[in-house]
Amino acid sequence: MDEATKAPPRILQAAVVGSGFMATVHSRAIRSAGARLAAGTSSTPERSRASAARLGLASTYDTFEALLTDDSVDVVHICTPNATHHGLAAAALRAGKHVVCEKPLTTGVGDARELLALADTGGLCGTVPFVYRFHPMVREARARIAAGHTGRLLTVQASYLQDWLLAVGDDNWRVDEQHGGPSRAFADIGSHLCDLLEFVSGQRIIRLNATKRTVHADRSIHSNIATEDLVALLVEFDAGMLGTLLISQVAPGHKNALVFEVSGTEESVRFEQETPDALWLGRRKGNRVLQRDPAQLSADAARLSLLPAGHPMGYQDAFNAFISDSYAAIDGADPEGLPRFADGLRAVRVTAAVLQSAATGHWVEVAP
Repeated sequence: MDEATKAPPRILQAAVVGSGFMATVHSRAIRSAGARLAAGTSSTPERSRASAARLGLASTYDTFEALLTDDSVDVVHICTPNATHHGLAAAALRAGKHVVCEKPLTTGVGDARELLALADTGGLCGTVPFVYRFHPMVREARARIAAGHTGRLLTVQASYLQDWLLAVGDDNWRVDEQHGGPSRAFADIGSHLCDLLEFVSGQRIIRLNATKRTVHADRSIHSNIATEDLVALLVEFDAGMLGTLLISQVAPGHKNALVFEVSGTEESVRFEQETPDALWLGRRKGNRVLQRDPAQLSADAARLSLLPAGHPMGYQDAFNAFISDSYAAIDGADPEGLPRFADGLRAVRVTAAVLQSAATGHWVEVAP
């Protein structure tokens, strides 16, 4: 076909459900991917209209049900409290829409399994934003491990620390089990950490032993809080690697400190999310810091390294890459490392095992 007669590429029409911080992050990524912010809705008609004005949505709907009748919408982005994810995603899939759903995908294993089945049966794309996979230096760590630079993997030490719920006066819907689900700190940020460790190492967590704490049972708004502020766990991987993990939303001075260090018989690899353009490489004789430079990275890391060396990339860049790959999958591609509903189900399974272990005090096997 002559270039002049080719049809222009299809512009995806995206809808955003929700009006908070994550809706804003999604809206930026939608624009970056070249899609159209076609529609949106929120918890009330008033919030829907305010969100439409703030995010620049082309149209707004008073209810989610009304939005689903819009045949022009290709993909629905769900950015609402955790307990609503299953119902909203299931309805969108049944309406024939592709879905990008915030994590946790659901608050229970059965619901997550149902969403995966609905997407597969309908031939629809369902993705979950485990976006730390999309830092170029995370992909570089993964490539080094896969290429054998680390040798046989032995241990991992990892943590994800925040302080935004440190004080008794700090409060949020996430602390309420009815809105956030039975797990908070682990489902919210621990799921990111475990997904990243499995993604980078190429190994699966097969058993774990966890303990958790609720530091503030009563906060400024919510009382009798059962969801956890912090979790500590030991993990064993299917190829023999052992690990220690700490997850906390009450660690003073830490804003979004996701850190992992994987050690093998030849090399250790350390990544810190707050300084994402660097990778620390440790050997018995000589350590070095590998800075992000597309000319020196693996192909997968270089693909995501959109800026020249020395120009910092960060969280929004990673999120933009995730949405761009999600949309490529909607159009039939199979991008490397894209977290799909199967990965969302996996995270829900790991969360369930953490809760079971913390409740019983025993080691728990993670369902495959």
